[in-house]
Amino acid sequence: MRPWYRQVDWVLILAWVGLVLVSLVAIYSTTHGRGAEYLPGTMRENTERQAIFFLASIVALLVCLTRSPRFFHNLAWPAYLLGLALITATAVLGEERNGAKAWLAIGGIGFQPAEFAKLGTVMAVASLLAGRNPKGKSLRYAVGAVVLLLIPAAITIAGQNDTGTGLVFLGLIPIVLFWSGLPLHILALMLAPAVAGYFAVVLKPAAYAFALLFTFGIWIATRQKTLAIVAAAFTLGVTVAATVAIGFLQPHQQARIVSFTNPEAEQFKDNVGYHLVQSKAAIGSGGLTGKGFMQGTQTQGAYIPEQSTDFVFSIIGEEWGFLGSLVVLGLYGLLLGRLVKLGAQMRSPFGSLVAAGAAGVFLIHLFINLGMVTGLLPVIGIPLPFMSYGGTSLLANSLMLAMVITMHMRRDDFSVYGI
Repeated sequence: MRPWYRQVDWVLILAWVGLVLVSLVAIYSTTHGRGAEYLPGTMRENTERQAIFFLASIVALLVCLTRSPRFFHNLAWPAYLLGLALITATAVLGEERNGAKAWLAIGGIGFQPAEFAKLGTVMAVASLLAGRNPKGKSLRYAVGAVVLLLIPAAITIAGQNDTGTGLVFLGLIPIVLFWSGLPLHILALMLAPAVAGYFAVVLKPAAYAFALLFTFGIWIATRQKTLAIVAAAFTLGVTVAATVAIGFLQPHQQARIVSFTNPEAEQFKDNVGYHLVQSKAAIGSGGLTGKGFMQGTQTQGAYIPEQSTDFVFSIIGEEWGFLGSLVVLGLYGLLLGRLVKLGAQMRSPFGSLVAAGAAGVFLIHLFINLGMVTGLLPVIGIPLPFMSYGGTSLLANSLMLAMVITMHMRRDDFSVYGI
């Protein structure tokens, strides 16, 4: 048998370390450069605190490497229930920041329970779907997985007013069901309403055109009238519902949704569109190679709110330019690609689904965050994995990676444990 260290996926670890190191450099730039004088004193210590959590994540990885696959499998449901209890407590007792009640303080230490709830949810969904009989009906397992994801989504959106985190849980539904073998046309039906809703906000004629084309495509692909009717109901229904719902929102809520389509407009640029105007200016001014480390005018002038957290990619775009941004995206591509590969190599359904869930969480964060900082999506507040400042997020995401690395390293043990 090969030594354990030869079975560890070092490529995935290097991608993880690379992203965190880039993050530390970017956070240092915005908290120690000329713009530091505009920041509160506590924010100037962000780099040091993030480095400490990185060291804690390394220790967590080493501990996970000593665990067996059965340990993670047995931990799935307790972790899920604990995550639900914590986010429920946060909705009631949590601290509100930027409109979201997502922080909970225990012993004077604040953290975001939803980050760990994502980890527990991925494990519980994987445990449920891993118990499915491939030869039997899988509908009830699919429904069960959807329910497991809808519960934390409802708590975070309705209870915490944290739309970004809720979207992560909802976005995982088609990903885990696809990995578990659900037909592609069913997945397309699940994704279509989100696309129609996006078009309904950006350009209503495009939403109606998409609804018609999608319905026709489903009928051509399946030749089933029932599915075509469902497709029309989903897409047209969401388009009409989104149009009507926007009319019932308060003026400031409407502005928050609509402003991303034209943040430079006079009525938006100095308030709800300010984030996007400054972020796009920073990324666009970086050019091919960037302005240089700690030389970005937007970054050092502290013009972009939440720059070391949700808008950290604007630092990369301005100071490292297009080429630096490509390096970061390449690291993300490598990380996601390796997760998918490791998941495919694991014969255990549980380990494979955890890998798929982890890749899904990171992909959704990446898609929404980059869409937000480039003005393609509304500003809803969601961190960039391993890059945005935040110890809870870094530790929880690192634990998710550590689980996948460990279960892949010990993939031959799954047959022994029967999971």
